[in-house]
Amino acid sequence: MSRRDFVKTKRVVVKIGSSLLTKGGQGLDKIAIAAWVKQLSELKKQACEVVLVSSGAVAEGMSRLHLTVRPKTLHELQAAAAVGQMGLVRVFDDNFQHHGLHAAQVLLTHDDLSNRQRYLNARSTLLTLLNFGVVPVINENDTVATEEIRFGDNDTLAALVANLIEADLLIILTDQHGLFTSDPSIDKQATLIPEISINDACLDEIAGDSRSGLGRGGMATKVRAARIAARSGAATVVASGGVANIITQVMAGESVGTYFISDIEPMLARKRWLAGQLQIKGSLCLDAGAVNALKYEGKSLLAVGVIAVTGDFGRGELVSCLNEHGLEIARGLINYQSSDMHLIAGQSSAQFERILGYADDAEVMHRDNIVLMANGI
Repeated sequence: MSRRDFVKTKRVVVKIGSSLLTKGGQGLDKIAIAAWVKQLSELKKQACEVVLVSSGAVAEGMSRLHLTVRPKTLHELQAAAAVGQMGLVRVFDDNFQHHGLHAAQVLLTHDDLSNRQRYLNARSTLLTLLNFGVVPVINENDTVATEEIRFGDNDTLAALVANLIEADLLIILTDQHGLFTSDPSIDKQATLIPEISINDACLDEIAGDSRSGLGRGGMATKVRAARIAARSGAATVVASGGVANIITQVMAGESVGTYFISDIEPMLARKRWLAGQLQIKGSLCLDAGAVNALKYEGKSLLAVGVIAVTGDFGRGELVSCLNEHGLEIARGLINYQSSDMHLIAGQSSAQFERILGYADDAEVMHRDNIVLMANGI
């Protein structure tokens, strides 16, 4: 999409960096936070769903603990994050409450999004919060993350969240005005790049590292984040959070920051992911009514339309949907493990609690997690 289409955006992820939130490590910049929240609240009034990814927990913890240098050991980083989260959440919650909005704290680790069951759980929680009109405030769970599972930077986290909820746009606010042709602090001839494709070969050469020492990523991580966001078709804008009304300007389509253009349409990106990148763990044989609902009506799959279950799979894994002749007509992420599917196949969702002892999703596959297969159409 072009910048002028940003005004039509229905779901946006906004990431704010550590150096912005903490005035370069001096403590939370409450005036700036109030201004950003005001802009996000205005987006909410325009029927745009907003998710905020916030850095700054470690930096705020450092300020409260009077640490002048970012800790090197993992346990010290975790301790600083635990202290900093208290102040970070309080300030955001107070500001959103001022505009009549509720905020929710969501802490994630890489493992939450790489594990298919926890991926679906996280997705369901975030989408439910958005349906309630709540603004999720997301941060990496630094207090429990280990080196093996930490995202490495909140730019990557923001991009993965954009994938998770299928956002239209990712806005990364930083202490730079965007991507320049070279490092502007060294090269006075450097110029801002207003738009660039995520597939441009020069991106890796001109992106630099963080200079503040507070965050874990520089422009290189923002380029990487833009590429990750593009996997689900989301566009990315990197802009300066220090510019007045920067979020409003971006959403109005004004030429601010750097616009990383995704060359993949959102639905095509998701179809590629579901159809080709995950291993099929089992199959469901569907009756004619269920096949028709998936193929021609774009509906979710209900258990009542399932005739037979094959394979051993868990919640969140990829399962094929076959017609009565064994032809694959679709595939998608399953909401129930195979042992439960055997019990509820052919049953109404109203019977799930009686049969399973619990009732989770009404659909065994949600339409957002289903892709039709060409040979079944």
